[in-house]
Amino acid sequence: MWFDSWSDLGRIATVGPLAYVALVAVLRISGARTLSKLNAFDLVVTVALGSTLATVLLSADVSLAEGVLGLALLVLLQYVVSRASRRWSVIERVVKSDPVLLYRRGFLDGPMRRARVTRSEVLQAARGSGRGSLDEVEAVVLETDGTLSVLSTAPDLPSRDS
Repeated sequence: MWFDSWSDLGRIATVGPLAYVALVAVLRISGARTLSKLNAFDLVVTVALGSTLATVLLSADVSLAEGVLGLALLVLLQYVVSRASRRWSVIERVVKSDPVLLYRRGFLDGPMRRARVTRSEVLQAARGSGRGSLDEVEAVVLETDGTLSVLSTAPDLPSRDS
């Protein structure tokens, strides 16, 4: 449980840096879009990349070559799906969600219920954006990546201390 063998530790010490370099190379080749969290599919790919890297590091049953192929395959699939969703709207509708207006000068209970967002979460987003009350908020939108965007009634003014 605490220690199996030196060879297992040696494998991790050898495969770890190589797998890390391979992951960085795959991500650099694929571009910044691969790690974006623009929608649920992007999040799934990011989590799957981490899971694949962990499996390569900790499972002696998975070779470095198999792990690198798995990483590259995930990135390739993400690329294909993102390109296809730009080309065909039906795929875009399957992969991406639409933003949902949750608050506009008042809570929109129907959209909030469907999005499973509570009033306290909307209030938290308002506070997190620096708004003291909902009087300073024009709208709150649940974005496609799951974040809450707060649109204010007045533009932010620079502070006197700036």
